[in-house]
Amino acid sequence: MKKSFVLVGIASLVLALIGSVQPVHAAPLVALSTIQPGDLVRGVAFPAVYYYGRDGFRYVFPNDKTYFTWYNDFNTVKWISDADLAKIQIGGNATYRPGKRMIKINSDPKTYAIGAGGTLRWVTSESVAVALFGGTWNKQIDDVPDGFFPNYKAGADILNSADYSPVGETANATDINTDKGLKAPFYIDIFNNNFGPSTVTIAPNTAVKFVNKDNTKHTATSNDLSWGTGTLEPGGNFTRYFKTPGTYTYFCSYHPEMTGTIIVQ
Repeated sequence: MKKSFVLVGIASLVLALIGSVQPVHAAPLVALSTIQPGDLVRGVAFPAVYYYGRDGFRYVFPNDKTYFTWYNDFNTVKWISDADLAKIQIGGNATYRPGKRMIKINSDPKTYAIGAGGTLRWVTSESVAVALFGGTWNKQIDDVPDGFFPNYKAGADILNSADYSPVGETANATDINTDKGLKAPFYIDIFNNNFGPSTVTIAPNTAVKFVNKDNTKHTATSNDLSWGTGTLEPGGNFTRYFKTPGTYTYFCSYHPEMTGTIIVQ
């Protein structure tokens, strides 16, 4: 867990490089309530651009090369206040759009094509690379810093041109929501000193969004203290993924009589 937060933090710093290629202009701010899944957003103080996912998280573009596999320019970026940007949790890093380019890292001699969801597909020979990406295949490779390689996952090797279609992969990855398989979160409202619903059953890898609709502070804190929302002021919210099957019980630190259960199966 700590490692993932470190990587995201590094990515946020690296993303500032994108600002050097953005046009500088004073854009009108839009309300956070108008932001929709799939929007590109940025704040005022820093030039970093984020993808607003269907799960309610914002996703970091580690560098400009990653960004430009998905977009041609910054014309659709929506500006929001820094305070509103801070209300959107960071969910991780965006990865290259499948089929657009190949990548490698200095510590690994292999060249990879990208499959769905940031899957690394080793291009096993030059002849395969030529068949897939043409005679200029070696000019379609980007170096990815070692620190960002954990954003990707291993996939099947590409032994021949029939194993991978750059055009098909790109066509299937219509947007980052689709590529990452992001879904809307399951909502648990906090109101009248209750969690509603107090017991829920969800599938693995589902995001749960706790929303404080009460007029006082609350938390959702794991009984074993392994996770928690922190203090949620009235109107505040917090989203967490529950990826592993099991039963997760929690309570409110301010009102211990408030309890809830999340069953992941």
